[in-house]
Amino acid sequence: MIRGLIALFSSLPDSWIALLGRFSIAAVFWKSGETKIQGFALDIVSGTLHFGIPRLSDSAVDLFRDEYRLPLISPELAAPLAAFAEHLFALLLLLGLATRFSAVALLIMTLIIELLVYPDAYPTHGVWATVLLLLIAKGAGTFSLDHLITRRFMKQYDLTRGGSS
Repeated sequence: MIRGLIALFSSLPDSWIALLGRFSIAAVFWKSGETKIQGFALDIVSGTLHFGIPRLSDSAVDLFRDEYRLPLISPELAAPLAAFAEHLFALLLLLGLATRFSAVALLIMTLIIELLVYPDAYPTHGVWATVLLLLIAKGAGTFSLDHLITRRFMKQYDLTRGGSS
């Protein structure tokens, strides 16, 4: 019975795990980015939708100045960069486009947050890092633009080399 359960667990498709990981970690960073902007809001889970021209929220720079206090970068630069990165890389992960590179960027953000901003939040950041490392190591899976692009590229590559496809 135990072997049967282990076999069942082992048969979970990597692509489904990657899809859930991509969606979940993208949501974490997207929602964080949403706290730094105003004029635009999109949350497909809660149904929040407000179209407008996004701009940095009035409190974002203060947050970086008073709470985050990152060394080597001014709050006026860090706030818009963080808001942009959280939205861009979350969207790329959701689409499964440049997944490994996007996951690396968000892993670096996670490490910075853990080491310089909230060092006591290691249980949360450890979960984020685990999901991001899984995506870096395994990729986006079948349900992704990365997969479609790779299939198309490999098909063209095979044709140019005289292989069959």
